[in-house]
Amino acid sequence: MLRAYSMGLFPMARTRDDAKLYWIDPEDRGILPLDRFHMPRSLKKVMKQGRFQIRVDTAFRAVMAGCAEAKKGREETWINAPIVELFCELHDNGLAHSVESWDGDRLVGGLYGLALGGAFFGESMFSRATDASKVALVDLVARLRLGGFRLLDTQFITDHLLRFGAVEIPRSQYQVLLSEALSHGAHFPMGQVDWRLADTPGMPLASVIVV
Repeated sequence: MLRAYSMGLFPMARTRDDAKLYWIDPEDRGILPLDRFHMPRSLKKVMKQGRFQIRVDTAFRAVMAGCAEAKKGREETWINAPIVELFCELHDNGLAHSVESWDGDRLVGGLYGLALGGAFFGESMFSRATDASKVALVDLVARLRLGGFRLLDTQFITDHLLRFGAVEIPRSQYQVLLSEALSHGAHFPMGQVDWRLADTPGMPLASVIVV
């Protein structure tokens, strides 16, 4: 699995009940440049309010379950049981992480992904409360910047991610960025981080030139 990710592949299933995994290698790849993260003003207000408590790696399996939930406009999911078990094993080995938004004792949003070298592969996110997944994304970016990561791979582009500065690049360019990131040492911070690190321009991180 780690070898596949290091080659630029990632797994998906056709449905939650499909037992098979398919390795995906899209011609165009979505990434979120860590040195160009855009935080909307309205979200800054939410961050300052401290509406949600952020925790890391305290409910990994529950975050995956949240990401796999059916919702309006998306009745199916690509996250099947084999993917859940594979990522839970990676989590047990300290390679896969979850960033969680909590409202008291309720898990209301979050995301999960895989850390390899200086690359973080964002897999999926979910929200049960307004802005909960966005707050988790801001925390992730701050955490990755603090830890010295070079690449945040979003796999595909969505309208949601475009708001934060995500871009789509060709496979050849992605492979160059991936190789550079994998050769770079980084660590995934486990404690509390200052969300304002996500909104600090000019940090010495790898930049992307879209051609």
